[in-house]
Amino acid sequence: MKITFYHHVPLPVKKYGGTERILFWHMKELARLGHEVTFLGHPNSEVENYGIKLIPLEGEFLRDRWQEKIPNDTEVVHLQYQPSFDIEKPLICTVHGNGQVGESFHKNSVFVSKAHANNHNSDIFVHNALDFDEYPEPENISNKGRDHLLFLAKASWRVKNLSHCKNVAKKTKKHLHIIGGKSFSLSRLIHNHGFVGGQEKLDIIRSCDALVFPVRWPEPFGIAMTESMSQGLPIFGSQHGSLPEVIGEAGKACANYEEFFDAVANFDCSLSPKQIREYCLDKFAINTYSEKYLELYDRVIKGQSLSIEEPRYLLKDRAETLLSF
Repeated sequence: MKITFYHHVPLPVKKYGGTERILFWHMKELARLGHEVTFLGHPNSEVENYGIKLIPLEGEFLRDRWQEKIPNDTEVVHLQYQPSFDIEKPLICTVHGNGQVGESFHKNSVFVSKAHANNHNSDIFVHNALDFDEYPEPENISNKGRDHLLFLAKASWRVKNLSHCKNVAKKTKKHLHIIGGKSFSLSRLIHNHGFVGGQEKLDIIRSCDALVFPVRWPEPFGIAMTESMSQGLPIFGSQHGSLPEVIGEAGKACANYEEFFDAVANFDCSLSPKQIREYCLDKFAINTYSEKYLELYDRVIKGQSLSIEEPRYLLKDRAETLLSF
């Protein structure tokens, strides 16, 4: 199959960029499977060693006129956003975030969790995934403790609910390690690591024993959860958005703060760290992700629309409106 992708950021990214990392892993997996993968992107991208053909875009073509560079023999174009113009080739658009109130989307939009799709009047979704080559099993997976909690999100974003994480850490006398910014605290239990990536980020994840993720918004997916589970960490979070379907038995999706406190205090998880990693491998590996997208590519190449009607954001309030917890 001949598949063309576009993105304006150099790939692979060096630190942050969940969308960009998943895009790169997917392209790499498709090339490994023998498909002809073309990437229209930043000239500093380093993808050709992975079997991906790079068409470098410069000047106005990088942002505004990239579609003019789509190869004529392309069978399907896969984008990570909604284009404002028509593309003559069969098209699929992955939706990574929440829409605005009443916003409509392309009929061939694919969401990143069942809950995310349902919130946009759709049933088309593919769970985000990891390339487990970049998340090898840690040596300490059979020797995890219960004293170190991880917060892995943008600390300044209220919907990620750092405040409840700090409260629980202090009351349970557990250490809280914050990746994704900094938060002022005089407590010796709160550790700010700022914005880190690569091996440094992985080492911090491995040094922790559980991810706390009590989000207060309709979380589309939450790659922080899969990153943490890949290293054997249970997830203690809220029940908003994708969390119940992603967490499964690998932790607890809590209805309120009281349940969240008890789950963290008692480490309420039926799976061992090794079983958590196996659960993550089974559900969120990049090969499964790519196989599911190949099925969707085949449908749109045959002229089918993934949705009968345009998906539309159904919630009455903006996604950033704080939900109860």
